[in-house]
Amino acid sequence: MGVALPPSTAQDELWDGYFSRHYDGSRRGLARRIFANSGVTTRHAAVSPLIEDVSEWSTERRMRRYQTEIMPLGKAAISRALADAGLAAGDLGLFAVCSCTGYATPGADILLARDMGMSPSVQRLVVGHMGCYAALPGLGAVSDFVAARGRPALLLCAELTSLHLQPPGSRTDVQQIVSHALFSDAAVAVVVTDSPSGYAVREVAAITDTSTADHMTWEISDQGFRMGLSPRVPAVLATHVRGLVEQVLARHGRSIAEVDGWAVHPGGPKILDVVQEQLELPAAALAESRSVLAVHGNCSSPTVLLVLDELRRRPVPPRLTVMLAFGPGLTLYITLLEGSTLGA
Repeated sequence: MGVALPPSTAQDELWDGYFSRHYDGSRRGLARRIFANSGVTTRHAAVSPLIEDVSEWSTERRMRRYQTEIMPLGKAAISRALADAGLAAGDLGLFAVCSCTGYATPGADILLARDMGMSPSVQRLVVGHMGCYAALPGLGAVSDFVAARGRPALLLCAELTSLHLQPPGSRTDVQQIVSHALFSDAAVAVVVTDSPSGYAVREVAAITDTSTADHMTWEISDQGFRMGLSPRVPAVLATHVRGLVEQVLARHGRSIAEVDGWAVHPGGPKILDVVQEQLELPAAALAESRSVLAVHGNCSSPTVLLVLDELRRRPVPPRLTVMLAFGPGLTLYITLLEGSTLGA
């Protein structure tokens, strides 16, 4: 694995230096409470509102800036992951990129493959607009490639949510306040090989409740991408999460009690509370997920990988890990990992 982060800023500093002025009088108090209760203490921004206010930028201008900012972050994450795996860029058979915060052609997949020295024959896959759960279907795709072809693959999840700060017209939208209080930037790369060491990807599965498709949205507007987050999302997760987890574990002869590593996407404090309650987990089980939310915020697709990176750094890494992430659809994704020498 390899992690790359833009500069970090304290949540209080972001509030005092920018967001306290971004909301009108009728919403300022509510916004302050949302920021204070977000579970976030620091966040990362490639384009910080303390330095540049992008809220009035056109989508075109934001996309051009995305191409500029995503390259150094992607290069750093890829370099660290390849070094961690003991591989060269030319060894890769597949390069997959998950990102929902920017688009262009030639995209980051082509430009990073060129600049990192990947083979001209490397296959590429771009996963867009799957949002916060994209890392898990991405991991499934690269794992399937490795199993079928026997060649190493690399998954890069990179998001620049800071480019999608919304303009003054959306100041009174509570969903935008929540989005502005939570989201952050990051890049995480993961190398998958057919080596017996490390974590084995045992299964990737999903469930989508299309009756709640409007609960989480990511719409392209003339001024960037606009997030929609319904307060009913935790209730939908409560309905489905335990059944999905138990079904996957049962297929491998396992139970919730046997899982010693939980990498749960920290979409917000209520999301983690619901997962903990429905799975009847002790508070310590989600310590890494809450820590990532506090230190990094919600970085969309890379976030669950940041939690996995925390888990593998335990003095004794978990032997059986469940990864959970949630996003548009409304969709729940799960990945089961077994065995670890990654912390050694």
